[in-house]
Amino acid sequence: MEPRTPIAMELLAPAGGMEQLRAAVRFGADAVYLAAERFGMRARAANFAMDELPAAVALAHEGGAKAYVTCNILMHEADMAALPPYLRALEAAGVDGLIVSDLGAFALARDLVPGIPLHVSTQASVANAAAARLWHELGAQRIVCAREMSLADIARLREATPPELELEAFVHGAMCMAVSGRCLISSYLTGRSGNKGHCTQPCRWGYTLEEEKRPGVHFPVEEDGRSTFIMNAQDLCMVEHLQALADAGVASVKIEGRNKKAFYVASVVGAYRRVLDGEPAAQVAPELRAVSHRPYGTGFYFGEAAQATDYDGYEQECLHVADVLGCVPSAGAARTYIYVRCRNRFSEGEALELLAPGGAAQPLPVRNLCWLPDARPDDSELPPASAVEAVPVANRTEAVYRFELEGSAGRAVGGTFLRARRFRRSSRSGVAA
Repeated sequence: MEPRTPIAMELLAPAGGMEQLRAAVRFGADAVYLAAERFGMRARAANFAMDELPAAVALAHEGGAKAYVTCNILMHEADMAALPPYLRALEAAGVDGLIVSDLGAFALARDLVPGIPLHVSTQASVANAAAARLWHELGAQRIVCAREMSLADIARLREATPPELELEAFVHGAMCMAVSGRCLISSYLTGRSGNKGHCTQPCRWGYTLEEEKRPGVHFPVEEDGRSTFIMNAQDLCMVEHLQALADAGVASVKIEGRNKKAFYVASVVGAYRRVLDGEPAAQVAPELRAVSHRPYGTGFYFGEAAQATDYDGYEQECLHVADVLGCVPSAGAARTYIYVRCRNRFSEGEALELLAPGGAAQPLPVRNLCWLPDARPDDSELPPASAVEAVPVANRTEAVYRFELEGSAGRAVGGTFLRARRFRRSSRSGVAA
C-alpha cells in the first residue's frame, strides 16, 4: 500500500445545533461554525441559545476543534444597537472567531472584543487582493473567498496578500444564484429577507411567463411544457480537488449546511476528513452520493457554475435509519448487542451499514431484532435486557431497539449511525426528470 500524503488544511464544518456539533467533531472537523439566536444567515437552523454557547464552545474544544460564530447578516441600526452585549457574551463563551460581513459590525467587534479573531464572511464578496489587503489592515485574520472566484483567482489573490492573512473557501453544499448570497428575491416575493437569514429559496421554484395582454394566461419559459428552474444552482462538491485548493493557498475548507441534520454532517465531514488524511479522493467520493443532494458541480472554480434546470429535487443512495447508542456484551459475553435509536424503518435480516469515523462504512446485518418498550433514547445508561420484545421490523421513530452483532463491537460506538442502501429521489416542485 502506498503511503498516504495528508493535505494540510483546516476542515470547517457546520453546526446547526448541539447534535450536529457533536457529529462534526466526532467525524473529524478541525473547526465548526455556528450561530446564536441572532445575526446568523440560517435563521431556520436550530442554532444555539445564548446560555448554550459556553457549553457548545467547550464541547468543540474538548474534541480538539475551534468554534467560530456567525454575525454576518445585513446590519441595520437596531442590529448595531444590540451588538455590544452579544459580542461580550461571545467573548465570555470563549469563541475562537467571529464571522462578519458588515464593516460597522467589524469595527465594533474589533474595538469592543479585540481578543476574538475576525473572519470576513463570504457575504462581503471579497474577490480581489486590494479588498483583502484592506480588510487585513483593518484587523481581519481571515478572508472567506467570494463564491464567484475561480481557483486561478484565489491563487492570484494569495500571491498579492500578506501570508499571515488566512484564506477560507467553500468546498461542499448548496450554492446561491446571487452574488455571494446577497439576494433580494425572497424579500420581494415573501417579505422574508435572505440577507437577514430568512431566505425562502425562491431561486429553487419553477417559473412560467404570464402574457401581458391576457392576465392569467401562462406559458412555460421552456418549450417542453413544464416550468423551468433557471436559477436553481447545482450543489458544490470539491472533494476531488482539495489538493488544488491547498496549492492555491487556501488554509481552510468549509462545508455548507447549518440547516442539515447530524447524519448529513457526519457523512460529509467524514468523507472530506478521509481525503484530507490521505485517502484517494476517487475512493471516497461515492460516499457523498449517500446523502441528500442536488446534482453536484464544481461551482465557479473551473469556469461558470451550472444550474440544475430540470427540477428542484434531491436524491440520495442511503437512508439514515438509526443512531447508535452503544454496545453491551450479553451475560457470559457469548454475544454482543448493539442498541440504537430508530430514525426510519428497518427490518430483521436487512443488511445495514455502519457509518463511523475513520474509514469506509462497514456491513452490519440485523439479527434477532428486539424492541425495548420501556427504554428512552436519552437515558444516560443503556437499558437492562429484561424488558425486550422480538419484532420483525423497527418502525417506531425515536424508540430504542437492539440486535446482535457478529464478533466484537468494533467501531459501533455511541454517536455513530446506521444507514440502509435505499435510493430516493424527491422534488419540492415540478416533476423529476
